[in-house]
Amino acid sequence: MKSKTHFLQDLNLNSILEPADPTDKNYCATKIVGTIGPACQAVDKQVAMLEAGMSAARFDLTWGPIEYHRRSLDNLQTAMKQTRRLCAIMLDTLGREVMIRRPFRIEADGWPNQAGQEINVKMGQTLTLTTRDIECTDTLLPVTYPKFAGMMEAGDTLYVGRYLVSGADSASLYLEVIEVLDGCDVVCIAKNEAVLDGLLTVFHVERSSDELLNLQNDLPLLSDYDKECIISLAADYEIDFISLSYTRSIDDILEARTFLDAVGLTNTKIFAKLESRQSLLNFKGILNEADGIIISRGNLGLDCLPEKMALIQKTLIQSCNLVGKPVLITRVVDTMAVSPRPTRAEATDVANAVLDGVDGILLGQETLRGSFPIESVQMLVSIARQAEKVFDHHYHFDHLLDTAHEVEEGYPSGATPEAASPISSQGDLAELDHENGRTGRALRRIPSNESYSSLTLAIKAMTRFGPSSYGNLQTMGKSDSSSRLYHGSPYLSKLESISSSAVRAADKVGASLIVVYTHTGRTAQLVAKYRPPMPILTLVVPRLVSDSLRWKLEGRHNARQCLLTRGLLPMLATPQPHGDAVL
Repeated sequence: MKSKTHFLQDLNLNSILEPADPTDKNYCATKIVGTIGPACQAVDKQVAMLEAGMSAARFDLTWGPIEYHRRSLDNLQTAMKQTRRLCAIMLDTLGREVMIRRPFRIEADGWPNQAGQEINVKMGQTLTLTTRDIECTDTLLPVTYPKFAGMMEAGDTLYVGRYLVSGADSASLYLEVIEVLDGCDVVCIAKNEAVLDGLLTVFHVERSSDELLNLQNDLPLLSDYDKECIISLAADYEIDFISLSYTRSIDDILEARTFLDAVGLTNTKIFAKLESRQSLLNFKGILNEADGIIISRGNLGLDCLPEKMALIQKTLIQSCNLVGKPVLITRVVDTMAVSPRPTRAEATDVANAVLDGVDGILLGQETLRGSFPIESVQMLVSIARQAEKVFDHHYHFDHLLDTAHEVEEGYPSGATPEAASPISSQGDLAELDHENGRTGRALRRIPSNESYSSLTLAIKAMTRFGPSSYGNLQTMGKSDSSSRLYHGSPYLSKLESISSSAVRAADKVGASLIVVYTHTGRTAQLVAKYRPPMPILTLVVPRLVSDSLRWKLEGRHNARQCLLTRGLLPMLATPQPHGDAVL
């Protein structure tokens, strides 16, 4: 796969240094997701965040009772009515999170609080993490996972930190395992000083630098609390996205899809959160089945070498761009939890992510409990706008087409992408070769200039989206060209060819706007994949359908789900009755 480079067409520093026009209200193609919490639960705060440019609201089930999230959702509905703006709803699951068990109190606003229970840790101090059911002390930390000690070995590194910890917090502690006692106590030594406060989570850092040696916990993908919240909240609100924490493989996506379908959430899309080395090794399968990717840089940065993180981020973003699926990143302006202005490194990080091609940016603790939630959204929008002005749209367009043609030339005549791929679409760990001491089928080595294994799923997605990702498209006729390859340009479906041609034509004539008429949002996503410099007005037409007893409006979720794809400006048109329903 070719790397995607950045070239600035204007190297005049005088023009670059000109301050941004504060009255410039042009749209921001990059999407902003805000996490709703105590700092921004109020209606007026959410109104301000929507007006500042927030596209989606994230409700984190890891912390907080369901009544609190229900009140936050009610406030969001009110804020959307007041601003007349669409906002997508994303539920983030608890999943396989391992936490320190500590008492908490419920504040008047319904939010759980552990203030006043700080644990001061000195470097070199000995602490014990235990699975015993005992009270938490300054040196004895009970964990929520009963098999925790069985996963540890002497020399392992553990990270204990406040949930959604920021760079401005001191609640980050690295521990080295000294020994495991009686199968329940993990004795560690502190590698740094820290003040542990709030909800504390535990992360087991991978002990190998180039493979997967750690035992993985067997906690369920969706906890009972996750399932209870999803079912309860979906009964009263339209849930657009599920953020699947600690996604490990394609099987996790399939399991979540089965659950969502069983509870009637067939239209809810799944974003896979990549939080561990295992998710990277299985990335191909995850990308094929998920509707979008969230690069959870906090935990991922713990499980991977620091010097590799920039390359990992660029590779993941480029892969998502190739298949036309949205990709979000986290942990961008940590210090804005306590400061109204980001650091220079943070501002550069945001701009580089936009230049890399990221669809959106997810704010965590900055809006959940930070002091400047509105300013955080405003700052991200301002930085993203400036980066978008120098984004090389022509290079991005040519890069996608060149990649498709290179892959086409790399396959033998009549071969399919799957048959020619040296790695299966699932990318399972069992397929790592024997050189790593694993059992399973060895990889077929081919020259690097002919290796297109990383593009296998890109090609599949160029011709069709995954079955679970767009289940509402399965009703389309079997003769639809998007379901098979066709002669001429076999790795571009007819629909994608039309979309890319529309982008090229709009650029040639200097159009100010591209209008896409859609019901599912699929065509609009294909147009957005080619990153045109002008906004993409996505006209979504809801349908009135009848079950012979009452009329029901379908399709509004498609407009909101477009809010996480870069460049799309969804609008709801006047509902039209479905032809069959009218008859």
